[in-house]
Amino acid sequence: MDEKLTSGKPEKSPMAKTEKLTAVKGMNDILPPESARWEWFEAKVRALMARYAYANVRTPIVEPTALFVRGLGEVTDIVEKEMYSFVDSMNGDRLTLRPEATAGIVRAMIEHNALYNGPMRVWSAVTLFRHERPQKGRYRQFHQIDVEALGFAGPDVDAEQILMCRALLRDLGIPMEHVRLELNSLGQPSERMAHRAALIAHFEAHADVLDEDAKRRLHSNPLRILDTKNPAMQAVVEAAPQLMDFLGEASLAHLNAVRAVLDAVGLTYRINPRLVRGMDYYNLTVFEWITDKLGSQGTVCGGGRYDGLFEQLGGKPTPAVGWGMGVERMLLLLEAVGVLPPASAPDAYAIVPSAQEMPAAMAACEALRTAGVNVQMHAGTGEGLGSMKSQFKKADGSGARHALIFGTDELAQGCVAVKHLRGEKDQDLQAQALQPLGDVAAWAHTLRG
Repeated sequence: MDEKLTSGKPEKSPMAKTEKLTAVKGMNDILPPESARWEWFEAKVRALMARYAYANVRTPIVEPTALFVRGLGEVTDIVEKEMYSFVDSMNGDRLTLRPEATAGIVRAMIEHNALYNGPMRVWSAVTLFRHERPQKGRYRQFHQIDVEALGFAGPDVDAEQILMCRALLRDLGIPMEHVRLELNSLGQPSERMAHRAALIAHFEAHADVLDEDAKRRLHSNPLRILDTKNPAMQAVVEAAPQLMDFLGEASLAHLNAVRAVLDAVGLTYRINPRLVRGMDYYNLTVFEWITDKLGSQGTVCGGGRYDGLFEQLGGKPTPAVGWGMGVERMLLLLEAVGVLPPASAPDAYAIVPSAQEMPAAMAACEALRTAGVNVQMHAGTGEGLGSMKSQFKKADGSGARHALIFGTDELAQGCVAVKHLRGEKDQDLQAQALQPLGDVAAWAHTLRG
């Protein structure tokens, strides 16, 4: 019998339409012109990191699942329900797409003994993954700028990193009235244990108010209950014991030293005794930069000190502090406050009347690019070059400052006609300057200017 008839599946018609594939929900494509905003933002970040002498580091997107379970804590939202984890079919390893950046960077420092010669300041632009309900400013694949100072114990470095955030906000053009800094101290483990016992006793006394999530966390991670968004629990949370009241002399001195620097530079902040972070590894200083322009996704940058993480991941005791800034949220904030990055445009746009002039035009454009000029070619080939009028329209729409006209007459003279498209713009083709093709470097600087 014919195999096609016994397969149990109807044969697909050669004319059947192939199903269109789309991106995974919550994982977004970034296309022009939107990608130009990302490049502008990333350039601002790179310039800032150079000013503060932070070196770039890059770690794998996939890490052992145990890294995040051990580093972030088993009773955290990320580990319990947000990680993209799987078993490697080749060797059975349990792996996870990284949900945050710090644990992987610390793992790399331990593995390569990178702090052997002393402390390091590093930064990374990372892609992260969390399986949660997508919404504006909160996606399943998202991007973050991560900054870490590794091996530094002093409060001065905590303050330095907070000031770095302010500097970046200023560089981006965000008015400071649209963001605020909140600051807290989580103290040391022994102080948190005393506070933890007081928290458990407080919440047990109000068990009838707790939701299921709070009840589940009551004995495993009661500090996270303070971060609840449940309106019905706000009164009992506000009445809970404050960690600040359990801090010892050294922890308070560390916080006050950070505050002294911020006061000295005139940076306004608010002490928020309820401020906690989503990972278990934080101690002492924690902070967040918050805006009211993005609704519920108001935290655009957050960080703090995590002196115990190196030991948790098998390394030597090493003090560290860092922060993470969400790229998508920062771009949304820029849009919300009316900051528009400068449009990306070429220096020059090449206009070619016909295919006959194409070889000479392409040779000249390559020479200009070698000389540092950004040149865009026309949008067609062969018969699709378009009329001179349509090409000029595209040149103007590209944002280029100049049009290069490779006409037959101009090329016969060994020249190209250069027309200025910006400023006092005149579309009269007579308002052109001829430039010699044989000496591109002599007039390339004019096109760049």
